Amino acid sequence: MTRGGADKDRSDGPERKCIVTGEVQPASGLVRFVVGPDDTIVPDILEKLPGRGIWVKADRDALNEASKKHFARAARKPVKVPDDLVGQVETALVGRVTSLLAMARKSGDAVAGYEKVKDWLGKDYADVLVQASDGSERGKNKLSTPYGGTFIGWLTADELGLAFGRETVIHAALGTGGLSKRVVEEAARLKGLRG
Repeated sequence: MTRGGADKDRSDGPERKCIVTGEVQPASGLVRFVVGPDDTIVPDILEKLPGRGIWVKADRDALNEASKKHFARAARKPVKVPDDLVGQVETALVGRVTSLLAMARKSGDAVAGYEKVKDWLGKDYADVLVQASDGSERGKNKLSTPYGGTFIGWLTADELGLAFGRETVIHAALGTGGLSKRVVEEAARLKGLRG
């Protein structure tokens, strides 16, 4: 129970406070940063780097605001913020999402291609529908998100192609298996930067 008497949902994991907004929310909606040995702010997408974590909401505006003055205050010392910090975070998140999708594909929990995705959706195998942001709207409208499932539509066809070992991919689906939840969480963080 929380202080207000409401039951706390512990399935979301640890909660952290954003240094920009002051909101306390699950760590899965934030990006962790640490201060490197040369006093440079470093994104820690995997949340494994040593040092005190500095948390910022996974949002382009919040990251830009943090770069101006909030990192130094949170670190309690002068720090260097790379000019392309938001780009570094976006690139790292894209890499994380595509590598998770590749692992799901290798384990048989993900498929790509219109016919395979349509088949999975028809048989209720799919829990997540993934479509390229730069794909044809006409083609994308022929498939719908599974009932109670999730839609991811902010990766490009080239980025999805990396995950599936092809040049480009427009349609993909994830089953209810192991990596689906993690892919959805990481993709949600990426959406904050691209939304």
